[in-house]
Amino acid sequence: MQKTILYISYDGMTDQLGQSQVLPYLCELKNYGFDFHLISCEKPEKFKQHKGIIEAICEKNGIRWYPLAYTKRPPVYSTIKDIRNIRRLAFQLQKQHHFDMVHCRGYIPALVGLQLKKKAGVRFLFDMRGLWANEKVDAGSWNLNNPLYRSIYNHFKKKERQFFENADYTISLTQAGQKEIGSWKYIADNPVKIEVIPCCADLTLFDPVRVEEDLVARIRKDTGIHNGEPVLSYLGSIGSWYMLDEMLDFFNVYCRKYPSARFFFITGDQHDLIRNKAAEKNIAAEKIIIRPATRNEVPASISLSTHSVFFIRPTYSKISSSPTKQAELMGMGVPVISNAGVGDTSAIIEKYKSGIVIKDFSEMSYDEAIERLQRFSEGRESIRNGALQYFSLDEGVKKYLRVYKHILDQY
Repeated sequence: MQKTILYISYDGMTDQLGQSQVLPYLCELKNYGFDFHLISCEKPEKFKQHKGIIEAICEKNGIRWYPLAYTKRPPVYSTIKDIRNIRRLAFQLQKQHHFDMVHCRGYIPALVGLQLKKKAGVRFLFDMRGLWANEKVDAGSWNLNNPLYRSIYNHFKKKERQFFENADYTISLTQAGQKEIGSWKYIADNPVKIEVIPCCADLTLFDPVRVEEDLVARIRKDTGIHNGEPVLSYLGSIGSWYMLDEMLDFFNVYCRKYPSARFFFITGDQHDLIRNKAAEKNIAAEKIIIRPATRNEVPASISLSTHSVFFIRPTYSKISSSPTKQAELMGMGVPVISNAGVGDTSAIIEKYKSGIVIKDFSEMSYDEAIERLQRFSEGRESIRNGALQYFSLDEGVKKYLRVYKHILDQY
């Protein structure tokens, strides 16, 4: 008998994240007989650009999509408004479809999922994605010296406990996060069911063999990157978590070993900021290349990389972080340079010999890392095989399927 699932995401499907980390899973899980209803909150400009693409994907795969508008301002009140809109729609849909389970991607959706469980008896999957309240503090978004934000933080930490205690199952992105949660007293006293599923990648898309040469040639023409030229790349958004200054410092050291190297930012974000920061560090303008990429262009863009770098602020909350870019870069066989203290990133790099983990953000550490890169013996095929073992969408789907069956078969 077909099971009906309500999937709630605060991230939009018209964002890259929705296209890489939500829809691929739902499209695959749909094949196992689940009827998905999808609520998401869409940024107006992204929705206008990509609405048709997402509608086509959902229609093709029999997913019923209910997009809501995401509001950003004023802070706090806009989020309260979004939560109310999600809750109103979720309960309307519950009356019509009598869901067997609600799959909540993150803390904001989990507020609604918890209510659906308590008021309507809907089984509840808490797909936590990270220690969200702690992330807000670590990012500087919530200043705990401000009574308003301290109150909000305390509210969500109380809710977090309720999510764990009431969820039929919880998903953690990392082993490190699962271990940390298991050490909390209220969890240690009453263990909860947690499955670890990292941010996987569609490794049929992120496959060097499938990259179209015509597309690579077009990107080379757009960027001026020549075949055989050393290229250090950075993939993804430039936000408060990513250490742009330190990555540019690393590139300066990289250029000592690879004098003709270029730094290729595959991003649609903050082009002026990147160029200004590079200029401050006396990096020649022609060495910095910035080009946004659609999802289908990302693998071809990555394929131009000799190496790729991502430094992430190693704060407490980042123990639960699983960078999607790591899966995608490994899928393309590109050696990475990253820092310790971010989820399972270091453990994965070391286990699958897929790159170099720096000790700290010093020039000496950068120099040592680049020396090791020059002696790096792992081939691209070996790195990709590591991705197939750990990050494949198929493996992620299998894990979700086990969790779904456990939740739905226990009643």
